[in-house]
Amino acid sequence: MTPPPTEPAASGPRRPAPPPRWRRSAVRAPVHLFRMGLGPLFRGRLLLLVHTGRLTGEPRRTVLEVVEAGRMDGRRAWTVASGRGTRAAWYRDLRGNPQAVVQAGRGYHAVSARFPEPEECGESMARSALRQPRAARRFCASLGLTVDGSTEEYRRVGASIPFVVLVEEHF
Repeated sequence: MTPPPTEPAASGPRRPAPPPRWRRSAVRAPVHLFRMGLGPLFRGRLLLLVHTGRLTGEPRRTVLEVVEAGRMDGRRAWTVASGRGTRAAWYRDLRGNPQAVVQAGRGYHAVSARFPEPEECGESMARSALRQPRAARRFCASLGLTVDGSTEEYRRVGASIPFVVLVEEHF
């Protein structure tokens, strides 16, 4: 029998255990595919975000799913959602330093991150659900959110998810 712990348990949420090595490798595979020049395989659904770590200052690479792609003030823009909320490392890194580089397909684009208000996030989610209803349902389910499939429901759920708009910078 083991003796009871002598220190009181820490209060607040606990960080989940890291995934097994094989799972981390599988999740990182798209990063390697982008770096090998195979970004066009993802047909605009994914992009590679190269950002600066807020604590280390080192470059970090994250593959994100594109919710919307279009133009904002004549410049290319990509909207992405943080499925891990504001706790996601890439999200916190962009909050600290909003300048980054996006690889979409084979092209590289210097971008600046913009953090929309919840109402705009809800609108982005509703538009995405109209274009890709199955993907929107799966995304919501992965977050533990239930939706009835209506535009209003996606709008409501989207307002609770942090979105980031990556806008191409002009030089």
